[in-house]
Amino acid sequence: MSPAEQFIDLIHHPLKYRLFLLKKLPSAYFSGVRVRYADLQKAVVTVPYKWFSTNPFRSTYFACLSMAAEMSTGILAMAHTYKTKPSVSMLVVNLEAGFMKKATGKTTFTCEDGVLFEQAVREACASGKSVTISARTVGRNEAGEVVAEFNITWSFKQKAIPPGM
Repeated sequence: MSPAEQFIDLIHHPLKYRLFLLKKLPSAYFSGVRVRYADLQKAVVTVPYKWFSTNPFRSTYFACLSMAAEMSTGILAMAHTYKTKPSVSMLVVNLEAGFMKKATGKTTFTCEDGVLFEQAVREACASGKSVTISARTVGRNEAGEVVAEFNITWSFKQKAIPPGM
């Protein structure tokens, strides 16, 4: 099993995933952001409309939508950088968002750009230079209508190898 597949297995483990969220992303945990599906090519993340994620306009707060959108791309980024030797750093360097419809229920974000992440990490490892990609994720409501679209630009760079290794 590849390291990326090992990471996907970790994401599917309910207890380990929840502990990770609580420790590293508590606002996502309390907002109800959850990974519903993940493989090496696609990630599906939901955010509910509830008290903790609402805004004064009776819809899901844009920051909560952004967390779910970022996580749908970030799962793929983390999978492809998991246990790489030498390690690869990853960072969001740009975010573009469009909001088409009021989010008043559960919103599901889907990113299908796993191949882009795999290629970018491979190129960053081979070249030692920073590589950026723009990943697209689409948020839909329970009726299947597009609520929001995000383009999140990720940067990957191989970390420096310490002397003597």
